[in-house]
Amino acid sequence: MISFTAILTKILLIAIPMANAPLIQVSTEEAPKAIGPYSQGIRAGQFLYISGQVPLDPVSSQMAGTTIEEQTLQVLNNIEAILRAQGLTFEHVVKSEVYLKNMDDFKAMNAIYAEKFSHAIKPARQAMQVGKLPLDALVEISCIAYIPI
Repeated sequence: MISFTAILTKILLIAIPMANAPLIQVSTEEAPKAIGPYSQGIRAGQFLYISGQVPLDPVSSQMAGTTIEEQTLQVLNNIEAILRAQGLTFEHVVKSEVYLKNMDDFKAMNAIYAEKFSHAIKPARQAMQVGKLPLDALVEISCIAYIPI
């Protein structure tokens, strides 16, 4: 039987180095450059925090598509590029937030989202309608990914 002290020691041996780990800015040319004072992503310990992505094409820096389906696909492609820059996939995403210009677009957005998150364990998620999104986008998605040791 393992003692409480032994368990606590193991937890501290894992937590202390992570608490002292530097924040690392994550950036890739395969996703759009930040359009403001923020990073594409920040790695903090075993987590990657990906900023809200709008449907910008990373090559042209122009909005991609006019439909919710086209824009959702571009947003998820941008997120996938940031994940890939850290050797991760959608399977590593533990939480996502979906912001919609119009909640009537939820079903169509969800169909595209389900294609990308087709693995067994889906991330926790919230979706909401907002008044306006940057560049008048129809959708913006942010997420948090877990980086296994």
